[in-house]
Amino acid sequence: MQDLFFLKCVDHIHGGLANGLTRFSGPSRAAIVYAMRKDGPVHVYDPHDLLRGHEPRLRELYLKDGFWKQCTRAETREEAVHCRSLDLTGLVSYGGNYRNIFHQMWFTEQHPDMCSTGPTQCWLEYACRLLSQDLGTRSILDLETSSYVLQDFATHAVRDHLVDIRNLSVGPDTGLRIYPLLEAILSISKTQEEGKWPHGDLIFVEPSHIDRVHYLATFGEFERPAMKDIKHIRKLLQSVEGNRHKLVSDGQQIVGIGTGRMPDFSVMAEFRGRHGFIRLQDETVCSFADGSYHSSTRKANLVQLEEALLELNLDSNKTYSIMKVVGVLVSSAQERKHGCALVLDYGSPLASISGQHLESPLDLKRHMDLELATALAKVDGALHIDMMYLKLNAFATLLDGRAVAGENRSRGARFNSALRFTADHDQVIVVVVSSDRPISVIQHGTELKAACDWVPRYQCLSAPPTLEKWIEDAVS
Repeated sequence: MQDLFFLKCVDHIHGGLANGLTRFSGPSRAAIVYAMRKDGPVHVYDPHDLLRGHEPRLRELYLKDGFWKQCTRAETREEAVHCRSLDLTGLVSYGGNYRNIFHQMWFTEQHPDMCSTGPTQCWLEYACRLLSQDLGTRSILDLETSSYVLQDFATHAVRDHLVDIRNLSVGPDTGLRIYPLLEAILSISKTQEEGKWPHGDLIFVEPSHIDRVHYLATFGEFERPAMKDIKHIRKLLQSVEGNRHKLVSDGQQIVGIGTGRMPDFSVMAEFRGRHGFIRLQDETVCSFADGSYHSSTRKANLVQLEEALLELNLDSNKTYSIMKVVGVLVSSAQERKHGCALVLDYGSPLASISGQHLESPLDLKRHMDLELATALAKVDGALHIDMMYLKLNAFATLLDGRAVAGENRSRGARFNSALRFTADHDQVIVVVVSSDRPISVIQHGTELKAACDWVPRYQCLSAPPTLEKWIEDAVS
């Protein structure tokens, strides 16, 4: 019989972790594989079937290889011993052996549009530490605190990842403090200047390396804006808008305007209007928007479209060309913040759609024609594209059809019209881009999704099964 307090610990940590990662990366599940003792059974807590499909690999790692027993148990002086992360397709993992629980390995989804998995791994690491800590204190009040901490851990996860990477190169003796830096970036991103959102690059250089920057202009020692003077920095950011120059900071104040190659392992904030990105060396760490950090690359996620094209058994070059054209059209609509719909028609003859038809279709393989198509997408109505020849036949087209099951009033007319139209036309795929960025791929009157919707659970109703029993249940 497993300890009731332990079950509460796992449930609270799991709930806070899943909720926090959902805010950071979109709908995210979480699971844990654990063993209380070195000679004890391995258990699985996976309320949303995140690990289903990985049973063979988990059986090999835990029941045959027993890698988790080879990690030296954390002693009194040592809080934890990290085990190697498990390379399971589509998952991010982190775990190890801890003082109050012999082994734990947390898992979550690796979304296809993640900038980096580093912050997410830091998130999982902190979940491991909190679970061990709560088991040590055995305080009910601490459980609620741990859950709340994990729900709002985005800034801390980004900070931990930046510190980990910089420590490997610069070392722990650094004068660049990451927390104030991240707070300043969010504050600047929310500050408008004459009604415009910020554009331009702001780079934070290690103070000992600040003289290595090639400056175009520097500010007097007593006239350098402090990082807390957000409004002043927002005004200065206009000087590097639309060029390759950068505002240079030592983490305390703005030193000047630099250009060219910057010192290694400097932290750069790229402001791109209402959103932006944090970069370190060649890695895009995360994005930021609406006053918080996110894992998204903010690029069009067209995985479902690619899968639908693969089912049509098209030539690989044809598939690549279609994905490239659709990617350009979708990205343009997202950046300009206007909705649009693309009707990809592979029928012969093409579907009959009312709209503004072109006497000579535009060849979307040509750059100028594709550029014109991105402009036509702003006109209310859908683009009608001959998918096999990549030609735009019409724009401002109207999609109609009979009511179908699955319509969603909250998704608007564009989405529901696409559902109705594809239900009546078997040889079309419709890509819908909403003005607030979500993308839907619709075929046969149904929205194509990478995974089925799942309903969050907030209570551990029963003791987690052993790994052997969990695998048996999957087979039966």
